[in-house]
Amino acid sequence: MSAPVEIVVCADSAGQLWNCAVLELHSGTNLLYILGAQLGKNFNVWEIQRKDQLQQKIVCPGIVTCLIASPNGLYFLAGIAEAIYFWEVSTGNLLAILNRHYQDLTCLRFTDDSSHFISGGKDNLALVWSLASVVQLDPSLTPEPRHVLCRHSLPITDIHCGLMGPQSRVATASLDQTVKLWELSSGELLLSVLFDVGIMSVTLDPCEYCLFCGGSDGGIFQVSLCSQVIGIRHSSDNEGNQVFKGHRKLVTCLSVSMDGTLLLSGSHDETIRLWDIQSKQSIRSINHKGPVTNALIIPAPANMFLPDSRPGIPLPRFSQHLMCLCLALNETYLEKSDKLYSLMTAVTDKCVFVNGENTKVRVSELEEEVRALKKVNKDLYDFSTQLLTKPS
Repeated sequence: MSAPVEIVVCADSAGQLWNCAVLELHSGTNLLYILGAQLGKNFNVWEIQRKDQLQQKIVCPGIVTCLIASPNGLYFLAGIAEAIYFWEVSTGNLLAILNRHYQDLTCLRFTDDSSHFISGGKDNLALVWSLASVVQLDPSLTPEPRHVLCRHSLPITDIHCGLMGPQSRVATASLDQTVKLWELSSGELLLSVLFDVGIMSVTLDPCEYCLFCGGSDGGIFQVSLCSQVIGIRHSSDNEGNQVFKGHRKLVTCLSVSMDGTLLLSGSHDETIRLWDIQSKQSIRSINHKGPVTNALIIPAPANMFLPDSRPGIPLPRFSQHLMCLCLALNETYLEKSDKLYSLMTAVTDKCVFVNGENTKVRVSELEEEVRALKKVNKDLYDFSTQLLTKPS
């Protein structure tokens, strides 16, 4: 049997059978148990190829409400209270803490090219951030988002980014019973769809012909984007909009296969379902031991099932403190350096008046002492950087 092209990654909040599992898309066969974290606990991480699993814990500064890694694998984001913590995966260094939300974070999403990420929170805001501006941020400046999407009136529940990187479209879902479609490059609102229930999850098919919206009543609504009607629409006003019925409780997550024929959904009724989009029929239902929190269809990594495959870079210990290099110079050297500089600037005909006595001071001697002080300062700098960057 050849390796599957697409796999399902799913997780539930109970953790009785697994924290996070990998399933084959079409058969539902359980392939791997990988990693996971429960609310209020540390991250537990395992290498997916190992049979003798060695658990690694990653302790965070607070309770994590949402997390995501960039598609290129270089950066890692976590929502902790109202702040976004930004780590570099290869070193574990905490590069930035973004405090622009006013209430707890609910979701984080990257664009497909890793150039931007979007954060949503209970403050009804969705913020668009440029990754380059955050990574290259001057420590003396306060980071600001590229766009503030502020047209929702209740907390953001889910965000989906389409394809095309900075030219993509972004869908946001909210408890205010609306789903809104935005243009990422300009932050302009393209479409707002009103429903009869709160919307808990949203996704687009790869061609972006349709929106799929998971409701708090268990229904999944399909909204056609090919209609000529733009602006504000009510879901019941369009005959082309249809409902997938099968879940008994709110739908927490949605994902569409690469060919656009299959829809995956997860719900608080402790099941994930696979749907045929054309017929709106449930093909398969898989039971969990707790409310499903995440379910996603992704391409299977090429080396995922090779027994001798190992991560190219070991996962480091994640820092809980910002990496800011501060050079603390000895006060005696600073005072002496200032005194020598004053002497050099006061030299007239290579003579100065010091402590009431006419003392001959050679400029070359002063310059030599300044060079010695610079070397001492450089040694102090090298020593301090080694202490700050040394793995804990």
